[in-house]
Amino acid sequence: QVQLTESGGGLVQAGGSLRLSCAASGLTFSRYAMGWFRQAPGKEREFVGAISWRSPSTLYADSVKGRFTISRDNAKNTVYLQMNSLKPEDTAVYYCVADPNYSINPKNWDYWGQGTQVTVSS
Repeated sequence: QVQLTESGGGLVQAGGSLRLSCAASGLTFSRYAMGWFRQAPGKEREFVGAISWRSPSTLYADSVKGRFTISRDNAKNTVYLQMNSLKPEDTAVYYCVADPNYSINPKNWDYWGQGTQVTVSS
């Protein structure tokens, strides 16, 4: 049973920071790419970023590049999303995802967490 559990969401003022965590179980974490998507009400799920199991390398959406940072700790089976300089348009439910290969297409990710709410106020 694969389980991805997000935490760290909450309410923050514009310009502030949050750090999301995703704890994974039931998979060989060090051999899986991990990533983050987000979804605002009435909108499609949007790719945020991903981190490979090699090196690791990272990939970010243009909308968050330079503000968000993905990292992983394979010993803890945990991936992080450090979010700085938050904007109201970052408000969404953030989902942790896992797959042997990363992609910007949400359909290519095998496993999804339940999501954690991030709300950025003006």
